[in-house]
Amino acid sequence: MAVITYREALNQALAEEMERDPDVFLMGEEVGVYNGAYKVSKGLLDRFGEMRVVDTPITELGFTGLGVGAAMTGLRPVIEFMTYNFSVLAFDQVVHSAAKMLSMSGGQFKIPITFRGPTGAALQLSAQHSQALEAMYAHFPGMKVVVPGTPADAKGLLKASIRDDDPVAFFEGEMLYNIKGEVPEDDDFVIPLGVADLKREGSDVSIITHGKMIHVALQAAATLEKDGIDAEVLDLRSIRPLDVDAILATVAKTNRVVLLEEGWPLGGITTTIAAMIQEEAFDHLDAPVLRVTQADVPMPYAKGLEKRAKPNAELVVEKVNQVLYR
Repeated sequence: MAVITYREALNQALAEEMERDPDVFLMGEEVGVYNGAYKVSKGLLDRFGEMRVVDTPITELGFTGLGVGAAMTGLRPVIEFMTYNFSVLAFDQVVHSAAKMLSMSGGQFKIPITFRGPTGAALQLSAQHSQALEAMYAHFPGMKVVVPGTPADAKGLLKASIRDDDPVAFFEGEMLYNIKGEVPEDDDFVIPLGVADLKREGSDVSIITHGKMIHVALQAAATLEKDGIDAEVLDLRSIRPLDVDAILATVAKTNRVVLLEEGWPLGGITTTIAAMIQEEAFDHLDAPVLRVTQADVPMPYAKGLEKRAKPNAELVVEKVNQVLYR
């Protein structure tokens, strides 16, 4: 096992898949000469050339449409959004073309395209640059949605996404690029999409989350352990497809659930999971399912307000105590 950063894991995944398959290419703003806004594509232009690492103008709708068309012809584009906030400008191509083309063509056109870039809040980037939009993408049939929270998951899931024949929205935590973790030294290390991962076993309560919030959940679990509470942490990793079996298994094991996401509460991922648990695992519950989300406001710029708006370990601990009737 090598210990590398989340950023380096993504870079390895891109390089290995471009080496393995000449149909894979990367396109987006500043991915080439500048090595990527977050340096995920560092060295790829020198290694693969400008035909496969394509710098674009600031035209999200345009280069996303080019990517969808390239995928229709059999290529495997990786489209980088400098942040997923900017992908809203390309949403027509994502949901009206990429997500629907296989169905509307009666299976004639596969769309093996991967959209990737950072998601969620960083530090004082204000309302327009701090959004976690995974739930919005997951709403559309035809899309797959992947949100890795560790370097190993980032590499294995990105490689799987690039190889997938369906469009995949791959969300990278903007605050995760520098975190380090063990990653298998294997050019063929691939993690299947739609398979959750138990990041921490426990018996008293299940904390179900994904992406950057995995680290918040683990921090909360460590705090709870000091108080004699054994929390299980389930990392969804994929939002579409969702590992329903893993969710139901942890609910049946602990009988109490706290759901955690970085997005807003209305129409969020936790809303869907809470409804699914109520429908399929109600008899296992010893307490209502509770949720922790971002505050239902545009992200404030002021440092103190921003801190209060974000989900955090203290809020998770509070909700765990509620479901345990403490």
